[in-house]
Amino acid sequence: MKKNELMKHSCPLGKAMSALGSKWKPIIALVIKDRKLRFGELAVRINVISRKVLTDQLREMETDGLVVREEFKEIPPRVEYSLTEKGLALLPILYMLEEWEAKYQNKELYAEKDCNLLDKKSEKAVV
Repeated sequence: MKKNELMKHSCPLGKAMSALGSKWKPIIALVIKDRKLRFGELAVRINVISRKVLTDQLREMETDGLVVREEFKEIPPRVEYSLTEKGLALLPILYMLEEWEAKYQNKELYAEKDCNLLDKKSEKAVV
């Protein structure tokens, strides 16, 4: 089902899943957390995502009310992203999903690989 079709329905879960419909949006939210990050910082921290996809996902998250894009009139131009109240409220849910997967994951499948979404020391995405 396409995002536009999903948004037509009044089901809150359908709307929530539409807002988080990609694999990148939850990762972006977990990387931003409660701080402001510039686009380049996000691109470095999530180095497995292309800049085009990152841009598209940030625009969608802004449209869905999850992210605020703050543009500064400087040379060179500076843009910072931060989570809105709605985006911040999503963080505990994402942490619970990580815990849920850790509890029920196939131990043999992940035995040789660190399966944490984020490397806690560097806060870079681990894939």
